[in-house]
Amino acid sequence: MPEPGSQPRWLKYASAPLIGALGGWLASLMGWPLPWMTGSLLAVMLLRCSGCLCEPPPGSRQAGQWIVASAIGLHFTTPVFEQVISHLGLIMIGACGTFLLSLIGIRILTRAGYDRATAYFASMPGGASEMAVIGARHQANLANVVAAHSLRLLMVVLLIPALFTWALPAVDAPAPLPTDLLTLAWLMPLGGLLAVLLRRLRQPNPWMLGPLIACAAGGVLLDINIALPAGTSAAGQWLIGSALGCHFDRAFFRKAPAFLLRVWLFTLLAMLVAAAAAILLSTLGNVDRVSLMLGMMPGGITELCLTAEALHLSVAVVTALQVLRLFLVMFLAEPLFILWQRLKPELQD
Repeated sequence: MPEPGSQPRWLKYASAPLIGALGGWLASLMGWPLPWMTGSLLAVMLLRCSGCLCEPPPGSRQAGQWIVASAIGLHFTTPVFEQVISHLGLIMIGACGTFLLSLIGIRILTRAGYDRATAYFASMPGGASEMAVIGARHQANLANVVAAHSLRLLMVVLLIPALFTWALPAVDAPAPLPTDLLTLAWLMPLGGLLAVLLRRLRQPNPWMLGPLIACAAGGVLLDINIALPAGTSAAGQWLIGSALGCHFDRAFFRKAPAFLLRVWLFTLLAMLVAAAAAILLSTLGNVDRVSLMLGMMPGGITELCLTAEALHLSVAVVTALQVLRLFLVMFLAEPLFILWQRLKPELQD
């Protein structure tokens, strides 16, 4: 017999996608940017804050990433790839610059009295799970690390698409590309297999990188120039947004409000510095300033690439910046922290 006040297991899993679909539909009617992601996230977050213990169905976020990453990867064609290579120097500088934006958060949090490991791994522009795992090895406060990344993700999803959509003039959408279901029937499963392999190898964000690499490679090497069927990307956004909304509830916003306020502050400062740096970098080469600015924002691959796609910006440039930054963080974050500790031990601060 279920306990009083409990809810059936199937309802706990079904309520998030159902409410998320309602939120996404309402947001699309109101003309919100990335409506199926932002609307579903907000709807599920409000449901959680009302006390409903909803959870995403197992694998739903990964399924959404698989769909969205495939759509993003299909933007890579031979001409687009050649354009990215021609701007590779600027893209690498931009990726390194976004990595250095973490210094803002580290400075704000250490000055407020938080220990060095918590400040460092909470400020890194990597995934929450990866930074929590690495931070645990260095005695970081894991609750604060995860809370910082969750709040930054929420800010990026809700603020950046809106700011870029409303600040830029409307652009006519290009003619839709054809859909080749036979090609997608082998290309998308290939991306899924690559994601499973990357996950076994413990690589970061496998369900985003695997399909993205597979579809981008198909577009460049086999001259594939197609798109997913209409509405597929919206379905991916809905799955991701509904899953992300389950990270937030009343307890999250009540937890360490001073810490969350500082995370909010350094995320806003990082956005402003990234925008200024992108404007400066764009003067050094013939690269779209807005695409460069979007790619340097302190967000995740999924949200920023979807924004670029919705605004008809250079998805390839934004993706390249985000992927390079992701690998910089994953391979350099821990060694640099260890070096920092050796050169200037925390006890001697």
